[in-house]
Amino acid sequence: MSDSFSRRSALRRLGGAAVLAVTPGALLAACSSGDQGGGAPSGSGSGGGNPTGPITFGSNYSDAAPKDAFAALTQAASTKTGVQVTINTVDHNTFQNNISSYLQGTPDDLATWFAGYRLQFFAAQNLLEPIDDVWEKIGGNFNDATKSLSKGIDGKYYLVPIYNYPWVVFYNKSVFQQRGYTVPKDWDAFIALCKQMQTDGLIPLAFAEKDGWPALGTFDILNLRINGYEYHIKLMKHEVPWTDKGVTAVFDKWRELMPYLQNGANGRIWQDAAKALENKQAGMMFQGSNQVAANYAEANLADLDFFPYPVINSEHGQDYMDAPTDGFMLPKKAKNKDAAKKILEYLGTADAESTFLKTDHWDVGVANGLVAPTYNEIQKKSVQAISDCKAVAQFMDRDTVPDMATAMIKLIQGFIDNPAPATVEALQKSAEDQAKTIFTT
Repeated sequence: MSDSFSRRSALRRLGGAAVLAVTPGALLAACSSGDQGGGAPSGSGSGGGNPTGPITFGSNYSDAAPKDAFAALTQAASTKTGVQVTINTVDHNTFQNNISSYLQGTPDDLATWFAGYRLQFFAAQNLLEPIDDVWEKIGGNFNDATKSLSKGIDGKYYLVPIYNYPWVVFYNKSVFQQRGYTVPKDWDAFIALCKQMQTDGLIPLAFAEKDGWPALGTFDILNLRINGYEYHIKLMKHEVPWTDKGVTAVFDKWRELMPYLQNGANGRIWQDAAKALENKQAGMMFQGSNQVAANYAEANLADLDFFPYPVINSEHGQDYMDAPTDGFMLPKKAKNKDAAKKILEYLGTADAESTFLKTDHWDVGVANGLVAPTYNEIQKKSVQAISDCKAVAQFMDRDTVPDMATAMIKLIQGFIDNPAPATVEALQKSAEDQAKTIFTT
């Protein structure tokens, strides 16, 4: 997230379409009709290179659990297509922070990446290869909302999606049962529960921000709960100023929550915060299932549960959440595009998603006709939670200009260190000053 990006004209062109909502029920794993495309795909024409491979696949699945799931997926892809795949794994944060130089240098033939603005941004910089020919074969496997998330601002396809996942409040069922806690439905009940957990010797909310991005999720959900989805999207596009009173309200609520968040967050990685929850030192943790559930030991996963973030403003209820979509892209500088497209054709099938989800026990698939008999209770509940939303966001570092997300990471880390009203005022002014430069230069 730390790369600086040029070509501001691309940012201006993208400004009106940086964020795409996914409508309820349009996301996941329903038993709807559609081509599951389980067979080996054919070649995709004039991409260049040897259509039988081999290829390399750049991966940010660096944690053990997703790394295993991705290895199983690529092995299945090789078996189906006959294309040999070598995985080049890089630490998740390093991969994301260096993506611009990676794409401009000597990238792999395929790479893991995200839907949303971050996809559109690099497509607009001509760093990604359009894959419309792949989508001619896999298009029947996805609904319209998922298709939209896979396109650039030019209307061409640049991503083959594989899954999404909700950002929710996790807890251990055994702790709630033993302590007599109940799931809070609104803010007052949430704060009361935090106070009780603190009295009981628990950290109310495990929290970590050393990696930079996790706290963006807290801003997102507070903004979605207080101000609603449309406001949030306008703020991400700088159609609402960062000095607006709606932003102040978000940080006021966050200040109210701060006494119950795990201390020292700026020096802690999210995996350690998740372990505090798993070890029952903390009572709750707000983060994505892709992180928390994936970090749990298999033996403890059955004890894990979650609830959507409580209601703050009844006008918006629990109608919105972050539910990021991940997938795979083809770098413009890939050496073997024909073979890479063969792999993408397989990855864009329900069969591929089912293979991935045999090992992945925390994400949920997005293909039509997906049969996922291995879904555990967290995954089944995730499908329902996302489907219950009126719209979902993709996460701040995917929904806004990359430079703006980087600016907010630094400002929010400063807020965490000193959550005073004066800090909020200075933060908002700095955010607005930087936004004016970023969105108009």
